[in-house]
Amino acid sequence: MSALLSVRGLVKRYGGLLVTDHVDLDIHLGEIHAVIGPNGAGKTTLVNQIVGEVPCDQGKITLGSQDITRWAVARRARAGIGRSYQINSIIASFTVLENVLLAVQAAQGHNLHFWQPVTSNKALVAKADEVMSLLGLHTQRDRLAGVLAYGQQRQIELAMALAMQPKLLLLDEPMAGLGPSESEQMTQILLDLRSRYGILLIEHDMQAVFALAQRVSVLVAGKVAFCGSPQAVRESALVREAYLGEEEIPA
Repeated sequence: MSALLSVRGLVKRYGGLLVTDHVDLDIHLGEIHAVIGPNGAGKTTLVNQIVGEVPCDQGKITLGSQDITRWAVARRARAGIGRSYQINSIIASFTVLENVLLAVQAAQGHNLHFWQPVTSNKALVAKADEVMSLLGLHTQRDRLAGVLAYGQQRQIELAMALAMQPKLLLLDEPMAGLGPSESEQMTQILLDLRSRYGILLIEHDMQAVFALAQRVSVLVAGKVAFCGSPQAVRESALVREAYLGEEEIPA
């Protein structure tokens, strides 16, 4: 089966520092492919290269049959790459609905009309409601985003990514800052979404990684040192060495 996203020989240098070192990676539709590694391994830089925020010094990125290596961020988003960040990027003073509507507008190419309430556009609101229902946010739609629990705010950001109608989701530590119950809820949401998208998951929460991923790539000093099933990762001495002193790999 051909990959939804294919990364080949991806390199990023900052002076003499090799941050991503000839990275190869494939993500398929219906798959969650996790990338793990110690702090400073190059995980976020890799994501930033895929979305276009960081230019590649070498290598090739293919989305479907299209070479997107030199495309701008906005063009990649329109082609189907959605992204969430480690830190929430929602607008706290907007309602949940208004936050999601911003993404719906962007995806559908609507201009912002400041003299006209965006909530008056029934077609856009219907699309936003559809996305919010998918994530269980419909009961919070009219509440200010800033007053919601942190886990719900993370769901809003995910809803905004989904509202852009992506084929590929790049999730940069979606469990960051979540408590155990919130992490369980987010894990279930991602399991429910998996069949619809290809998902690249950057995550430190190893329980979540092993619950979600079909494949795991281990990034060490910018290089993919290991790629395999979650079970193979658990059993790998190399992976344990890479995490030594940082965290335990759950059995």
